[in-house]
Amino acid sequence: MTAAAKNTEIGVLVIGRKRPGFDQQWNEIMRGKSLEGLKALGYTAVGAESPVIDDQTIRAALTRIRDRNCRALVVLQPSLGAGQLAFTVMQEWPGPVILWATPERPTGEKVSSCSLVAQHLWCASMRQSNHPFEFVYGDPDSKDVRDSLRDAIAMSHAAMKLKHAKVGVVGAQAPGFIPMASDPFTLRQKLGAQLHSLSLIQFVDRVRAIEQGEVDQDLQKVRDLKLPLNGVSAEDLTIQSRTYLAMKQLIEEEQLDALAMQEWPELPNVLGQWPYLAMSRLQDDGFPLSMEGDVDAAITLLLAYEIGTGKGFITDWLEHDAQTITFWHAGIAPISMLNKPSLGQHFNIAKPMVVDGNLRENQPMTMARLWRCDDRYHATAFQAKSIPSPRQLTGNIVTLKLDDASVYQRFDTLLHAGMPHHPVLFVGHHAERFFRLARLLNVNWVNSGQRVM
Repeated sequence: MTAAAKNTEIGVLVIGRKRPGFDQQWNEIMRGKSLEGLKALGYTAVGAESPVIDDQTIRAALTRIRDRNCRALVVLQPSLGAGQLAFTVMQEWPGPVILWATPERPTGEKVSSCSLVAQHLWCASMRQSNHPFEFVYGDPDSKDVRDSLRDAIAMSHAAMKLKHAKVGVVGAQAPGFIPMASDPFTLRQKLGAQLHSLSLIQFVDRVRAIEQGEVDQDLQKVRDLKLPLNGVSAEDLTIQSRTYLAMKQLIEEEQLDALAMQEWPELPNVLGQWPYLAMSRLQDDGFPLSMEGDVDAAITLLLAYEIGTGKGFITDWLEHDAQTITFWHAGIAPISMLNKPSLGQHFNIAKPMVVDGNLRENQPMTMARLWRCDDRYHATAFQAKSIPSPRQLTGNIVTLKLDDASVYQRFDTLLHAGMPHHPVLFVGHHAERFFRLARLLNVNWVNSGQRVM
């Protein structure tokens, strides 16, 4: 289920006609079936009580839609309406617009609606105005059409969510990881989100100040996970619970929608532990959280939740051959993504607490990423399948196999597009969703299967 599915009220405008024309009986049939289709998907239509025919009725309907805090707008044209009204909609609704064209009556000698023609006209107007839109075409009773409509609504929700999102970063990017440095002004200008910088020293103080009673309650939840301990003890779990609760407290106080943590080198040195169990648990709670101060990776996770791809694993691209890629990181993947998870020490600086375990094999997978380069944002995604890894490592590892021998070219393309070294992996095939979202956000799409200059 997408995050958008929780937002059940959506704006719907039905474009009517001032003058008679076309098959108005078919118009009513398509209008009714479209609204029933939205209801079947779990949405409540706001604004569709009666057709809108001019500037005044559009503005009145959009006022009702805004007053209900709708984050998606569907525009229906069961019959061709006035093309000029597209500009009124764009002026009054700055967010994405979902244009849904319904089919012609399959019988009879006369054209019944020109709905597709009407929405083609509006699409051209919106594209040439640089106004974001999604397009859906087909019978409201069709499952494929309803799935496409649900995805389009999710895309709109994601775009609107990002425009009002507050992304926190505790500290900065990890030492030397300069391509992950965040720019609050480019982020605001290009995507709409705000960046909120937070003190790493104050976070450490927050960890230490968590009440012991809260820690004891959380420790029981951790014990209930029954994760095997390898080279660590039950006493080591206390710092993880403190860190987990401190992050949750910070997120609630600052009203954050996503968070990037600079966890090293400070936290292992000051608190005596890597916070990876705490961070893994928070990701399993469904909160977008990244390590090493990688703000854009946290935003990638935020968008992924909104469009329904689920949890993601922020990782390193460790090695590859022509058809396979092995991804690995030191032990921060969401526990729910792992086969036989256990708790252990960090591979490089032998301190608790990492979550060891391979990602599951024989799953469809998607690699995706959003990043900033050349004062704009870029995105990419490609699909593969997880296979048994040729080697076993501590931390989290997964090997993906592509359908073709394009890995060397893909890696070279992404290098020259400036992609930082943290890909994000998702279970399932979602490349088309990420492409549609990038287009809606006016983000440059990098097709890693093609060369770039």
